[in-house]
Amino acid sequence: MAKRKRSSATDVTIRPHSTTTDIPLKSGHSGAVQRASRRQSQPKPAKIDANPDANSRVVDGQEALRASPDEHSESEKFREDKIAGQRTKEDKTTPATPKVVKRKESSDSSLSELSDVLEVPVSHSKTKTNTAGIPPSFLDPEADADGLDADPEELSAALSRPPPVNSSYLPLPWKGRLGYACLNTYLRNSNPPVFSSRTCRIASILENRHPLKDPSQPAHATKNRPDREQPADIKRGQAFVEGLGLANARDIPRMLRWNDKYGIKFLRLSSEMFPFASHDVYGYKLAPFASEALADAGRVAAELGHRLTTHPGQFTQLGSPRKEVIDAAVRDLDYHAELLSLLKLPDQLNRDAVMILHMGGIFGDKAATLDRFRRNYAKLDQNIKNRLVLENDDVCYSVHDLLPLCEELNIPFVLDFHHHNIIFDKDQIREGTLDIMDLYPRIKATWTRKGITQKMHYSEPTPGAITGSQRRKHNSRVATLPPCAPDMDLMIEAKDKEQAVFELMRTFKLPGFDSFNDITPYTRDDENRPWKPPAKKKTPKKSKKAQEGNEGMLAEEECEPQPPAIVPDEEMGMGGPLGRVYWPVGMEEWLRPKKREIKKKPDKDATPAKNKKAAVKSAAEEASNEPMVKEEEATGKSSSQKAKAKAKATSAKTASVAPPPTRKKAPPAKKAKKATNSVPTPSTSDVEDDDDAPDVDMPDLSDASAATPAPPPPPPLAAQSRKGKAVPAASGRRQNGRAAKKAVMNYAEHDGGSD
Repeated sequence: MAKRKRSSATDVTIRPHSTTTDIPLKSGHSGAVQRASRRQSQPKPAKIDANPDANSRVVDGQEALRASPDEHSESEKFREDKIAGQRTKEDKTTPATPKVVKRKESSDSSLSELSDVLEVPVSHSKTKTNTAGIPPSFLDPEADADGLDADPEELSAALSRPPPVNSSYLPLPWKGRLGYACLNTYLRNSNPPVFSSRTCRIASILENRHPLKDPSQPAHATKNRPDREQPADIKRGQAFVEGLGLANARDIPRMLRWNDKYGIKFLRLSSEMFPFASHDVYGYKLAPFASEALADAGRVAAELGHRLTTHPGQFTQLGSPRKEVIDAAVRDLDYHAELLSLLKLPDQLNRDAVMILHMGGIFGDKAATLDRFRRNYAKLDQNIKNRLVLENDDVCYSVHDLLPLCEELNIPFVLDFHHHNIIFDKDQIREGTLDIMDLYPRIKATWTRKGITQKMHYSEPTPGAITGSQRRKHNSRVATLPPCAPDMDLMIEAKDKEQAVFELMRTFKLPGFDSFNDITPYTRDDENRPWKPPAKKKTPKKSKKAQEGNEGMLAEEECEPQPPAIVPDEEMGMGGPLGRVYWPVGMEEWLRPKKREIKKKPDKDATPAKNKKAAVKSAAEEASNEPMVKEEEATGKSSSQKAKAKAKATSAKTASVAPPPTRKKAPPAKKAKKATNSVPTPSTSDVEDDDDAPDVDMPDLSDASAATPAPPPPPPLAAQSRKGKAVPAASGRRQNGRAAKKAVMNYAEHDGGSD
């Protein structure tokens, strides 16, 4: 079969034995190459555990976690002066387009080769390039930039800038569609999680090229991992990454139905839905393995009337001076165009499914960069041109830079209010939302000429931000609506995602504000979690009459806890009947089960270790009491008393070696009274002996009571006092002389009262 050229993103030539065959595009693509589909020669996508909480090889896409995918992560470091085409003191000898650091072939970013444009250049001097002066917010604008020490000059300029001039107009009553980007925080923290930004590392793809140690069993993070000693197969690794993409695509319908339940009809799809699909080495086409899953998602979106868009990352730049960057950007745009085309949306929703793009860096000359963009844009496939939209950014390009270009090339222009307040033409416009409204007719015309529904982006800086670097960070939620048309499609770019939309709904009583309620902290009633009945409490024995009757049995049945009702699959993670899906600001931890708190047991609870420690302590006390026993032997006491004291000391020492039993509570008062009554009334001579040596004469009392029946003696350890002296066996407690006298007086008063 002859090879034929492709005319669109989905029209590809399929060759049964092709693995990495390159097929050139139309002549308009200027040497950019595309790979043919390899579907017939590859196995089906692997069935894997796509839960990143259980499978360490599956990770969350970092772009989806941010307020906006065009933000830069900490690992993607770049120079502000490199972006703006300026030079610092350290780089005065470095040309405007310096030689960049070479990277390794493989990387963990699907567009990592584009990071060369933004990496720190190699300095020609012997000293190392100083990166300490780079604003930390440029490294990660989502970091906490409020508390960072700003550059004095930048801070002074920020404090001296005129205040913004904002419009007081509010688009009420609201008739448009509110949306959020990529990730739903409530569904991501459900069980099982629902989200469309699962990804992996290239190392995981390479590892999964090897067969499992036990192919008959499912993969496991520790028990059944790939066996690297077995030969690798590229198809097997490809099946693993495609399985992740299918898991992402199959979660989109549930996300759409969740949004529709709570009045959200606008969603930005994650660019990381199909990991490494646009990579130059590990890339792949989506058709036909993902065609059915994406068509199902598009069918739900069409049924509910929801708008779907995408936003390629900051590395997708058509104005770069480097050919490899342009080739990678074309691959990435082709991937996004194919993804949106496979949704099979109706005509209007299909036109509204756009791809938002930033111009990128200046590369030393803004005008030259715009010219390169014009040339590269003309070579793109028509399917990409139909969906491409430009947006003003917060680093280089303002509204006045891009709007004329969009009017020239017939490209819709997206106004981002947050970016506009940071980068704007001070000679033509003031900061704020009032002056920009004069450009609304021109901006809207770029959309209506192509029959696409207009959209805008809105976000707010953090409250404490002052400088431009600090103001780039998006606030977790927004406090107001921008002055836009009431029927606008408004994308809210905030870290709290759908919760930021809920906040606006509650603030302005927008449609759907009464469809949700606050969540119950750490608790969900829309999941089927494993249930265990609580331990039964011990109940006292019932009388014979209660056992014979049926009333007692009925009462027991009513008290038995019942398992919660099973939640149907279609209601899983949907917020329950009360719609408890809203969590207050800063309370994202309420979405997850409460962490188990391990409380320390009180000292009264005996443990083997504590018993052993107590036994050692008791043995040490006995050793310290031996000199006291020898002193008593030297006082000339009777031989019988010496024998009794020695026997008791020996028994206590033997008992101290074994772990002491748990101390029991004191017996009830009635039992203590019976034990006291069993002891005969002491005589006057006994009391006098108690005054002299109460602890020595007490055993005589127990001897005198031996003739009468008495309760069993206490354990040997309880019969031994702390000083090693004897204690009356009948009472179970040691009494001193005062207590003995008081007892005699009580007996006397009792006798006197009976006369």
